[in-house]
Amino acid sequence: MPRAPGHRPVVAAFDVDGTLTTRDCVTPFLQRTAGLRLWTTLLRHPVTLGAALLHRDRDRLKELACSALRGKDGAELERVGRSFAAEIASTRLRDDTVARLLRHRELGHTVLLASASLDVYLEPLGELLGADGVVCTILERGADERLTGRLLGENCRGAEKARRVREWLRSSGLADATLWAYGDSDGDAELLELADHAYRVDRVRLGPEPA
Repeated sequence: MPRAPGHRPVVAAFDVDGTLTTRDCVTPFLQRTAGLRLWTTLLRHPVTLGAALLHRDRDRLKELACSALRGKDGAELERVGRSFAAEIASTRLRDDTVARLLRHRELGHTVLLASASLDVYLEPLGELLGADGVVCTILERGADERLTGRLLGENCRGAEKARRVREWLRSSGLADATLWAYGDSDGDAELLELADHAYRVDRVRLGPEPA
């Protein structure tokens, strides 16, 4: 449908962990898929682990944790990811922020999930929520479709999350859109700064509804 003169489209970008969900999803997923190997991987690198914890370097900590998936079959991990996404959708979602997401959809707004969570379950969760797009942390696959244990690009939080959202808006022809953004942590600060309407959500108040 042609855009009316002077009309700006609207995009609503939602963080996931703690914003749309009641708790973190990354660690439970890694525990499910890597099992004991997650903890042995962390303990085999005490210097790296200690430095990441001391400096609160979540990016390095996630890289180290995800290295426990090295060698995992990509297709099998995606199967587990789809099942995990269904579990999130049925048991781990916040009613208030999901209601806000559905309100944006009712108004015809474009909905984007922007999260540091992992692609293997975030993309199917986006489908279940009716999102138009997902930007998230991507697990690297090798030529044999097995996990390399590395991230493809950077952890999608902080400045990287904001950069990825801007890139998605440009590639989707929505660079001029009015942006609503929802987040719950310091990792969402740059995304919220990017938005025309920014909400740091808690369990009590979301701010005015879009009209």
